Amino acid sequence: MAAPASRSALRALRSVPRPSQRAIRPIPRTCIPPRVRAFSVSVRHRDDASDLSEPGHDVRYTTDLYPELKRDSRFTELKQEHVDFFKKTLEDESAVIDGLSKDATDDLEPFNRDWMKKYRGHTKVVLKPKNVEEVSKVLKYCNDNMLAVVPQGGNSGLVGGSVPVFDEVVINLTRMNNIRSFDDVSGILVVDGGVIMENADNFLKEHGYVYPLDLGAKGSAQVGGNLAANAGGLRFLRYGSLHGNVLGIEAVLPDGTIMNDLSKLRKNNTGYDMKQLFIGGEGTIGIITGVSIQCPQRSKAVNVAYFGLESYEKVQKAFKEAKVQLGEILSAFELMDAESQKMVHSHTGNKRPIEGDHPFYCLIETSGSNGEHDNEKLETFLEHVMGEEIVADGVVAQDGTQMAELWRWREGITEAIGHHGGTYKYDLSIPIKDLYKVVEDTRERLESKQLIGEGKVAKAVIGFGHMGDGNVHLNIPVRQYDHEVEAAIEPWVYEWIQKKGGSISAEHGLGIAKAKYIGYQRDETMLKLMRQIKQLYDPKGIMMPYKYLEGVKEHTGAATS
Repeated sequence: MAAPASRSALRALRSVPRPSQRAIRPIPRTCIPPRVRAFSVSVRHRDDASDLSEPGHDVRYTTDLYPELKRDSRFTELKQEHVDFFKKTLEDESAVIDGLSKDATDDLEPFNRDWMKKYRGHTKVVLKPKNVEEVSKVLKYCNDNMLAVVPQGGNSGLVGGSVPVFDEVVINLTRMNNIRSFDDVSGILVVDGGVIMENADNFLKEHGYVYPLDLGAKGSAQVGGNLAANAGGLRFLRYGSLHGNVLGIEAVLPDGTIMNDLSKLRKNNTGYDMKQLFIGGEGTIGIITGVSIQCPQRSKAVNVAYFGLESYEKVQKAFKEAKVQLGEILSAFELMDAESQKMVHSHTGNKRPIEGDHPFYCLIETSGSNGEHDNEKLETFLEHVMGEEIVADGVVAQDGTQMAELWRWREGITEAIGHHGGTYKYDLSIPIKDLYKVVEDTRERLESKQLIGEGKVAKAVIGFGHMGDGNVHLNIPVRQYDHEVEAAIEPWVYEWIQKKGGSISAEHGLGIAKAKYIGYQRDETMLKLMRQIKQLYDPKGIMMPYKYLEGVKEHTGAATS
């Protein structure tokens, strides 16, 4: 056992008093830039999604990236008569972006490409229905006329699922943005599928509740899209998955049938739980137009701490101690490696919360109802992990502004990486003991192939993610997307995950990026059952073609050198 922390070290921690009996050193005010102080928590906005209004004509078409993909000849090519029907049905002129009768390239571009500027489709029409009845009419028409469809929410996905491949009709839910009802006793919220997460959370805040999901892209991501991707996010440790929080959904099936299962009951044991197929279904069997979700009370007392550690072994020890000592108030435990924090520092220019360099950094959040009690527990925990030399250095935010700034060092990673060019992203579930090993092994692999470093295509290998649920985001920023780099990573990384008993997709879904690798995760029996479900709901196959279960080639685990 390590020697207890020295009295001088503990005095340093207590240098600025807090309301509670013991206090942890705050972030110096000089670390908080004036612009952050002015906007407080609003700095946590769309860190995982860039501005879709930016030009994207330099983005390669998905069909160029995947030349094996061929347009399905079963699908009808869009004609003017189809567009005329859509205009008549949706009535509002702004509800249809028509690129068939005129050049609307610039208007269509934000819906044709993903925010990473990696995937780009060829659609000539975008539809924006305002209610479930309009979605029903449009889908029925598409089904009757064999027009392929891509449902789209905030278009903040990371696997190319929310944009077309060829000329699929894009049905965007932006105009379906109504909060239908809220019960401030039960905490049950019912909203349209197109409601933006941040708007839902702001509404709930007025009533003392919180949306059970939090993402860096909360300023653009939509509730229906959250469900379709089964997004996990930063509150997963505390509130669990959407499979547990969602009580009911309203969805439109490919033939236009409206499935109304907007239950407001926490217990409803009557037959198959149909909503679960749509959560994580990525829009392949229907479009989610309404959601009923259980929302928890907003915590009155929140603390955020940020600290540096010298090894991944110590990260694991810190996480174990946090679970033991913080227990029910632990709401987030985020892992960030040194490279990720260097990139955030380089991108923002902000002073780092703690001095010196450390191989690993962690951010923890506690949420409870008794501030004095929670402060006491957090301080006891931090004194223990520093006394045992598990944590090398750390700070605790003293107010909401400092909390937002500490979160910026975690949520700003994706934005910072995105400014370096392209990025190969892998969203992986791995047993915690091996969580960072995949980052180390990937770095070693690229080094051995001389693909990373100064003047090379790949700039770095970065790892960050959610310790609480064993989810690591493996990112390889590159100067440009490169076949040699991609070939070195895929399918090797999926084979690595398969051997460790992990998952190739923790929370981002399959889309087109991972569709061809599903065989590493699911055996033939499971794939057969999934295809049968798809066939039952969407016998004509108009929903989300070329993705999910329709990959270019389903790999089954052949070894890669």
